[in-house]
Amino acid sequence: MSNAVPDPAAVSVGLDTAAHVGISVADLDRSVAFYRALTGLEPVVEDETMRGAAFARSQGLLRTELRYATFRLRNLGIDLIQFRQPAGEPAEVAANRPGSMHLCFEVEDLPAVYDRMRAAGLDFLGPAYTFTTEEVSPPDAAGTEVAYFNDPDGTNLEIIAPKGGFARPN
Repeated sequence: MSNAVPDPAAVSVGLDTAAHVGISVADLDRSVAFYRALTGLEPVVEDETMRGAAFARSQGLLRTELRYATFRLRNLGIDLIQFRQPAGEPAEVAANRPGSMHLCFEVEDLPAVYDRMRAAGLDFLGPAYTFTTEEVSPPDAAGTEVAYFNDPDGTNLEIIAPKGGFARPN
């Protein structure tokens, strides 16, 4: 199922502030441990449960029961959600698959964070990379450093040290 793309001349919804990103996980306890280590934060909500027919319908499901935890970053919440009923099948995610998403964490010193993460046993999808003027638009984004990795369920994650044209929006 997909939604039609509204005509911007006919409607302006105005969604301009993100509250959180929700990530479906197979094992809430494992994912909480991973994101705790990744962020250095404790969840503000941990091992809560939601269920009920009305809630299920809001999700497009006939029934649901889930456990969740929430991490609060400075600018965004991360909800980790384990569906107990109905349990889902793992997604086939990859950077180039439509519908796949990634969550990006901004860092000051990418090489230092990358080395610290590797020393902690995290595997990256490839080596850290720095954008060059020949490969990126706008050209002033050259020098931006990125590295990509996955969480335990395969969710695409990124660390970025922005430069120039990729500076944080106001």
